[in-house]
Amino acid sequence: MQVLITHSSSTRSRVLQFSRLQLLAAGAALTVVLLLLSGTIYHYLFLKAAREGWPVVSQVVRLVVRDEFAQRDRFMRENLDAMAQRLGEMQAKLVKLDAIGERVSGLAGVKPADLAPLRRSSAASSAQGGVYLPLDTPSLEQLQASVASVDEAVDRSADIFTLVESRLFEARLEALMIPSSQPVSGGVGSGFGVRSDPITGRPALHTGLDFPAEVGTPIQAAAGGVVVGADWHPQYGNLLEIDHGNGLVTRYAHTSKYLVKRGDIVRRGQVVAEVGSTGRSTGPHLHFEVLVEGVPQDPARFLAGARNSSRTTAATR
Repeated sequence: MQVLITHSSSTRSRVLQFSRLQLLAAGAALTVVLLLLSGTIYHYLFLKAAREGWPVVSQVVRLVVRDEFAQRDRFMRENLDAMAQRLGEMQAKLVKLDAIGERVSGLAGVKPADLAPLRRSSAASSAQGGVYLPLDTPSLEQLQASVASVDEAVDRSADIFTLVESRLFEARLEALMIPSSQPVSGGVGSGFGVRSDPITGRPALHTGLDFPAEVGTPIQAAAGGVVVGADWHPQYGNLLEIDHGNGLVTRYAHTSKYLVKRGDIVRRGQVVAEVGSTGRSTGPHLHFEVLVEGVPQDPARFLAGARNSSRTTAATR
């Protein structure tokens, strides 16, 4: 592009030549200048007119601002309606969750006295009839109060389920620590109580159960616990002792081989030794004892309890 510049007082003419890139740059610069100019006019003219109340301009500005505010109010109202509906659905689910929590806590053996502090903490809100959400669009303050109430209810439900989980875990641990699993498969050769001693023939107290089995038959732990003894005993031979807590100890006598050592933690059903005929024994068998605070108990009572529990569970299915 060329621009020819002439003047009457001069005989010479000047020619200006512009490339396409220069024209584009000039157009962009002009656009920026126009934008800045329009922004300046809006800021100093329209805003000043709105503040000072100019006859025509102020009315136009008010109409534009009023339309923007109306759209904003409509948008907020629609969002508040959606939030209120969602909050109502959450409250309904929390009511169901509270009912389930009460039933589950009863099944888990949680006493009502354990839940009393949680219920007292929510007594004020429950005495007022719960959260009130009017039929018309609620305000932001009402929604915030409702959200705070729901948050408190969620925390309360979480506390209840945490307590229930803890009690269920305690019950499971207690069941795992009770020696109710038969250590050797097969029948019982000699039971607990007074009998004729197999060596002397005299009446004597038999403090456990005898399980006849071949040498090397695996012996399983009757419950989980800690190995507190794996030593030789003049009468029991190779004697293994497992402490199950709460004063409960099981003994596995006349074994031929230990598979665990003192201090080991064992689980229910874990193979801990092998059947033998060591010590005061007339043949290969396992002599199994259960002691509570050092006093021998009839192991059949613990094994029968496990069988009865299994039958009850099967009957309820």
